[in-house]
Amino acid sequence: MSCFGASAPIGGFFGALLTGVFLERTHWRWLFIFLAASQAATLAGIYFSMPKDEPLDRGGKIDYVGAALGLGSLILFSFVWNQAPSSGWQTPVEIEPVMPLFIFKTPSFSPLVLVVTLSYMSFAIAQWYAITWLQIERRWSVLDTAVGYTPFLVVGPLSVFLAAWLLPRLAAQWIMAMGIVVLVAANLLVATMPVQQTYWAQAFPAIVLYCLSPDFVYVAAQLIVSNSVGRKYQGVAGSLIGTLNLYGNSLGIGVSGTVESQVAKNSGDRILGYRTALYFGFAVAVLALALDVFFVRVPKDNREGWDPSDDVEDSLIVGTGRSVEPAHAATQRR
Repeated sequence: MSCFGASAPIGGFFGALLTGVFLERTHWRWLFIFLAASQAATLAGIYFSMPKDEPLDRGGKIDYVGAALGLGSLILFSFVWNQAPSSGWQTPVEIEPVMPLFIFKTPSFSPLVLVVTLSYMSFAIAQWYAITWLQIERRWSVLDTAVGYTPFLVVGPLSVFLAAWLLPRLAAQWIMAMGIVVLVAANLLVATMPVQQTYWAQAFPAIVLYCLSPDFVYVAAQLIVSNSVGRKYQGVAGSLIGTLNLYGNSLGIGVSGTVESQVAKNSGDRILGYRTALYFGFAVAVLALALDVFFVRVPKDNREGWDPSDDVEDSLIVGTGRSVEPAHAATQRR
């Protein structure tokens, strides 16, 4: 899990570095040709090397219509917020649920979803406006910006393994709280930067801080949701956190972009728009921290490996330690 989580900051850094190199040395189209070729090679390697999956639920069904409607609603909600800064507000533009509904009734699960979404919103805001500040206001090139994000290559992977090391020693909600606190500080650092300033004064510590956040939140939340369901639903539950990662990033940039554009339009001050958007990111992080501290209650996880009694139909209720017994097991016991 930690190695998987570490791939995000490492891949993000080298992706930014490659983008800078391609844009400075050749036409931008070659970047996408290279990416397409590398992805095709990766897909071929996975296809021929991965073992065949064994289905855990051979009789399982998917409500494709419900899934399409739900996903479409999320896409439209994010699209509206992302188009609002440029288009404005006046421009017109379940049978077998994928995620079982009982999960959302378990203690801490719904607050956890909100905490993760808000955390990634705040992270996206801090990162977006730090890059915007460096490239637009301080005239950094894409390659310069990529080099400036070298802390991602070091701090990102370290944060994953640190979070994994802390997990059996500290309740998961406090690990997430640590990841959220650094977002509070990072948004404040970027929001209070002078227009022109040395990179090392505030930009560097802000980048180091918000590098720590995503993997603290990701590792803790992944293991929490994995423990909230039996093996049958673990893949779906784990994918939920990945979805919240991307969706929170998109929603954060969309909403903060709306805040920025409206403030800049009314005040005539572009920098004030940046600062207001970053203060919004700060407020989002504070809200996530409050929800995490007061509503997420997950005990320390000291288990290693699969529980021998774990069945594909079993599920563990988050925050209670009680397991829901499958109907067929209860019948056999009687």
